[in-house]
Amino acid sequence: MPPDPAAGAFFDLDNTVLQGAAIFHLARGMHRRKFFTTRDIAKAAWREAYFRLVGVEDPDHVSSARQEALSFIAGHRAEELESLGEEIFDEAMARRIWPGTRALAQMHLDQGQRVWLVTAAPVEIAQIIASRLGLTGALGTVARQEDGIYTGELVGDLLHGTAKADAVRALAEAERLDLSRCAAYSDSYNDLPMLSLVGNPCAINPDPKLREHAGEQGWRVRDYRTGRKAARLGLFAAACAGAATGSIAAGVAIRRRMI
Repeated sequence: MPPDPAAGAFFDLDNTVLQGAAIFHLARGMHRRKFFTTRDIAKAAWREAYFRLVGVEDPDHVSSARQEALSFIAGHRAEELESLGEEIFDEAMARRIWPGTRALAQMHLDQGQRVWLVTAAPVEIAQIIASRLGLTGALGTVARQEDGIYTGELVGDLLHGTAKADAVRALAEAERLDLSRCAAYSDSYNDLPMLSLVGNPCAINPDPKLREHAGEQGWRVRDYRTGRKAARLGLFAAACAGAATGSIAAGVAIRRRMI
């Protein structure tokens, strides 16, 4: 179809396009490459289990993830993270793209519209995923660099909540988009500011608060989590037990290496 320059679509990443959190998949891949300790990845794994099974973003988890993401990459070169991101996408993320959401993004592309990821994940990882999916581009959290090396600080703030809406508004102005003709997709009530900006919001795999709000507003809802609700309580209990067991096992393994 011919290009439609006034319309576009904005997709949240974690649990909307990607099953789970991109920062966890990145952290796990970096752990395999000995970038940090088993204790660090155990903490990240607990947050990932909570996020995947309960489906609600915890503000404390978001803040902790921000600090951990910065500590993961501090002292490393930007080109190193980009190279690792390509490898980690192939080994851990590609198979976790929700097919239904991918089809929605392709629908917009087929209609001649531009499509962006908008995420709190590091912008480098967001750009890799956007490129691999054939999307227009990505907005993400920007880590400060000096001479191509990450300092452990942010440029601005985490791209989350109202910051996402501000970024989308600025992008729409720069690209001359008509937000009333645009669409936005997210799983989280925290993204309500972004969803409310556009004329065509859609809740994907929504948390309870977003599902309720979407129903009240008559928004579209798409849920690709087959069997999730029926198994949620049992799975979460199992995940808690598994996380505890895994942490104990990791601690024993580390202790044995030290003796």
